[in-house]
Amino acid sequence: MASALNHYRLLGRSGLRVSPLCLGTMTFGKEWGWGSDKDESRTVFDAFTEQGGNFIDTANFYTNGTSETFLGEFLRDRRDQFVLATKFTLATRPGDPNASGNHRKNLHQALEASLRRLRTDYIDLYWLHIWDGRTPVDETIRALDDAVRAGKVLYIGVSDMPAWKVAQSNTLAELRGWSRYVGLQIEYSLVERTVERDLIPMARELGLGVTPWSPLGGGVLTGKYSKSGSGKTGTSPARYQTQGIEDWAKAKLTERNHAIAAEVAKVGGELGASPAQVSLAWLLAQPGVTSLIIGARNTRQLNDNIGSLRVTLSPDHVARLDQVSRIELGFPHDFIASPATQQITTSGTVIV
Repeated sequence: MASALNHYRLLGRSGLRVSPLCLGTMTFGKEWGWGSDKDESRTVFDAFTEQGGNFIDTANFYTNGTSETFLGEFLRDRRDQFVLATKFTLATRPGDPNASGNHRKNLHQALEASLRRLRTDYIDLYWLHIWDGRTPVDETIRALDDAVRAGKVLYIGVSDMPAWKVAQSNTLAELRGWSRYVGLQIEYSLVERTVERDLIPMARELGLGVTPWSPLGGGVLTGKYSKSGSGKTGTSPARYQTQGIEDWAKAKLTERNHAIAAEVAKVGGELGASPAQVSLAWLLAQPGVTSLIIGARNTRQLNDNIGSLRVTLSPDHVARLDQVSRIELGFPHDFIASPATQQITTSGTVIV
């Protein structure tokens, strides 16, 4: 297991080497009413890269393009040293139906705009940001393959898409000789484990490296929110100008999640580690996970997160965290795993 930022991992079924933590840059820029200005963003970026971090994640949508613009400046003269990932899908011109979605036109214009803001002629990893539920998968995967063949994209990945659509896309790509997704970006943490039903098994079977976003459950796992659900202790949850994100954060403040956060804090106290470090260490050890996307508005938060690479959870700690955060896998998973079903599918024998 990686114990430092410069202990690199392969991204899925590819040869691309990435650091075990990926610097998420949605905090770069203050256009949304929160985040970091250019100087603070540069300080965070430098602190991450000086310790060996080489994986940087952004999106054309983040802070209205400022995140990409900052990175274009920070990466100048050393672009090739980093694995730079950005995304397309989300609306950049409200009211224009073709300025969002997974179709070829939006992909083309989004990619060209990202290349300009990032001051580069290629993207290492280009993510489909969110499945739009409308565009045929063959149109999307072929358009992405065209971008790869043109040399503007090296690898492709997919974020926030149902498992069966990802599998359909990669199967189609394999059959037709097109570029396939090598990475899967999904929400995954101790408070969000429903991805273990289908998305994680699918990723492991098809060779996609998993890069979880919101690994601290919207901040709940850091212990900074009060159990009353009224928000952060002494303040309210961070304000977002983008509609719906604030509601998403507030929805995390449940009794179940507070119980998980309390157990995380207990484990942290026993190990002399912060709750964030315990939460990230648990997630880094999960099967299929390649690199965690961490966001930090200052170097204190960044260094605390990096410290998770030096935390070792005992089997007892892992069992306690697994138990308090467990979910029902639902049908057919729980049915297949039941003793009665296993008895009749193995003829009562032991198969290891």
